[in-house]
Amino acid sequence: MTEDDATVILPAVSDGALHDRPLKDGALDDDTAVFARVVDAEPAPAAHTLIELDGVGMTYAGPPPVEALKPVQLHVENGEYVAIVGPSGSGKSTLLNLLGLLDVPTAGTYWFDGYDTSKMKESKRTQLRADKIGFIFQSFHLMAHRTATENVAMSLVYQGIPRRKRRQIAREKLDLVGLSHRLDALPTTLSGGERQRVAIARALAAEPSLLLCDEPTGNLDSKTADAILATLDELHGQGLTILMITHDHDVAERAGRAVTIRDGQLREGNHLHDDHHDGGSDDRVPTDRPDPGTLIMPVAGEAPTAVQPAAAPRRN
Repeated sequence: MTEDDATVILPAVSDGALHDRPLKDGALDDDTAVFARVVDAEPAPAAHTLIELDGVGMTYAGPPPVEALKPVQLHVENGEYVAIVGPSGSGKSTLLNLLGLLDVPTAGTYWFDGYDTSKMKESKRTQLRADKIGFIFQSFHLMAHRTATENVAMSLVYQGIPRRKRRQIAREKLDLVGLSHRLDALPTTLSGGERQRVAIARALAAEPSLLLCDEPTGNLDSKTADAILATLDELHGQGLTILMITHDHDVAERAGRAVTIRDGQLREGNHLHDDHHDGGSDDRVPTDRPDPGTLIMPVAGEAPTAVQPAAAPRRN
């Protein structure tokens, strides 16, 4: 396994975050990197709570400092399916990074599965993330030179699982998402929907407690997107907790619950149109298309243009 491979699998894990205590239970394959599992203190009692954000906020140091996420409260039970909806620039990515233990909040406390992650060392956060959280990204993040089976199996390298067992798990997860006939296919030979199914299989390989989905259907056509969402519905039906980051109202409707993020503030329910538009009761999540009259920055050498209202339907 190359350093680039590890970077793709765990993009936020630096070399210094890896554990340096190798297990001593026998010789394993040469390409198997095995590290001792970090065991934290006993978690606080929380029989049904998976996520608890208590005044969690994120400010990036300046100058000037930028408050990307204002202190928020969020409670997610085991087995919930929650959509976090908001337009571009609303703070969705910041919140995703915090929920996925990729960043440390600058304010508040984040309890995950009973653990106070805000006080953890980076090595423990890394192991908790690898053990408990699966990620599905809009852009798939598959390694082009590795087969579907290898892409899934390599996500288990840091779990201390021998190579043969990793490949067995990978095949099982690919079969689960309907790709048993594409085990040896390279990503370049797969359709967009198939690539996303490989990514889902990879996210499920370590049997996570939480599946974090960042616009998982953003690069797919509507028919393929529906198939991917149906797969997520099925996984949720089996008891998996899912948090879906999206700006698409139709995608958000698949979840059992929605919370809105706008200007770094979190609010229960889908309320993006509240207090931002005149009249009407429609609470659908807006697209990223600017309002009519908004000036669009020109390409060099061109004059600025304004967004025109949609044309009224022609009447015969």
